[in-house]
Amino acid sequence: MGRSAQLENGPELIIIVDTEEEFDWTAPFSRENQATTAIPAQARAHEIYDRFGVVPTYVIDHPVATDPRAVVFLKGLRDAGKAEIGAHLHPWVTPPHEEEVTTFNSYHCNLPPVLERAKVEALTDAIEQGFGARPTVFKAGRYGFGPNTRRVIAELGYKVDCSVVPHSDFSADGGPSFVGWPDRPYWLDEGRGLLEIPLTVGFIGAAAGLGKKAGGLFSHPGAARLRVPGMLARSGLLARSRLSPEGVPAEEQCRLLAAMAKRGHRLFSLTYHSPSLAPGHTPYVGDEADLAAFLAAIETALTYFRDELGGTFTTASRVQADWAARRAAA
Repeated sequence: MGRSAQLENGPELIIIVDTEEEFDWTAPFSRENQATTAIPAQARAHEIYDRFGVVPTYVIDHPVATDPRAVVFLKGLRDAGKAEIGAHLHPWVTPPHEEEVTTFNSYHCNLPPVLERAKVEALTDAIEQGFGARPTVFKAGRYGFGPNTRRVIAELGYKVDCSVVPHSDFSADGGPSFVGWPDRPYWLDEGRGLLEIPLTVGFIGAAAGLGKKAGGLFSHPGAARLRVPGMLARSGLLARSRLSPEGVPAEEQCRLLAAMAKRGHRLFSLTYHSPSLAPGHTPYVGDEADLAAFLAAIETALTYFRDELGGTFTTASRVQADWAARRAAA
């Protein structure tokens, strides 16, 4: 982990969309899941983003990057200045297909280093071919980020990683643990200019200031069995939350923004999955009513951030450029 730093200006917010194929989240992973029919549905969110001047970053995976219709839609947004394009690696649907498709291997940091690199290269090349430019923002699928991932993306010219989920531990499922990792941006590879922008995950409640010390508790299997996280949340003392319309009410997102801003956070990252914009593809949006509530939650969070916290909207690539400029001037 690299040296942490703080933004010097007022709070800023970026939006990262995990832009991917549709699949049944309750079923085993399959290479056969290649459909990307939900991509045009992103237009629904742009009815909000255009009013706020928000430019989201669509981190796209291999099925999206190789679907001509999806590329045409997303490239149109990019060319109009309404979106940026990054990379998102789902290893089970990204060539070369040499590994067994398992839950363990769905975290690409668990793959042999040579194979993980080959998949990142294949994804990067596919995006460059479809969009005419190499992506510089990366997000690991299933947050499967590891030491080899860092080396590979730095060597391939990526400037931003958005894979880290602070205060969270996925090791019970075979994934990485991010407990104890910084929950603010920091340099992963200062020499190559690779900046980590973690997901916005933090704590709310009367004892929110103690959340960092107790962060591991919210992912610990034993604590979960004893329902400790739920009891703490219901008591109003401490709850872990993330900035996302997926399963997080708008009021809670606003509370999280306020609590983290009060503790000095100056950069926030709101995230969700592209299939959530089309009903029936994720657990969060089952019908049109759910979709309306989902979009309303996004708009409420953005409105609160702008009007109550005095925040502005930016992109991951602009943040990295600002950090690099300040480093050069120091």
